[in-house]
Amino acid sequence: MTEGRVIEVVAAVIENDGLLLACRRRPEKAAGGKWEFPGGKVEQGETDAEALVREIQEELGVSIEVTGPLRTDDTEVGSNVIRLVCLRARLREEAPTTSLDHDELRWVSRGDLVALDWAAPDLPAVAELSRSTTTR
Repeated sequence: MTEGRVIEVVAAVIENDGLLLACRRRPEKAAGGKWEFPGGKVEQGETDAEALVREIQEELGVSIEVTGPLRTDDTEVGSNVIRLVCLRARLREEAPTTSLDHDELRWVSRGDLVALDWAAPDLPAVAELSRSTTTR
């Protein structure tokens, strides 16, 4: 690992009717044009679940319920390490249609996840979710 700082980030793996929510980052954002699970940085004093509920409300304008962990992975990005905590979640209301940080939202089957161009920190979760298509 590099000597940079560790950035704590949470992401929501939101499943609805058997499909997962993938979000494409706006071109002007870091990793613009790459797909990711929605979420953001954990602020001091927040649990991962609290941060995720807040971030999804801010980004997508919807309320979610965190239902459990998926996985945590460290990925080197430049001189820093992104520690991405992926949490399973479900919507508590209608599906979002817009996002502050993304230019496209897409509901994708597990088998189709790998067809998208994902941001590096999300790749381990995508691989795990894609593999689980045969075990469902």
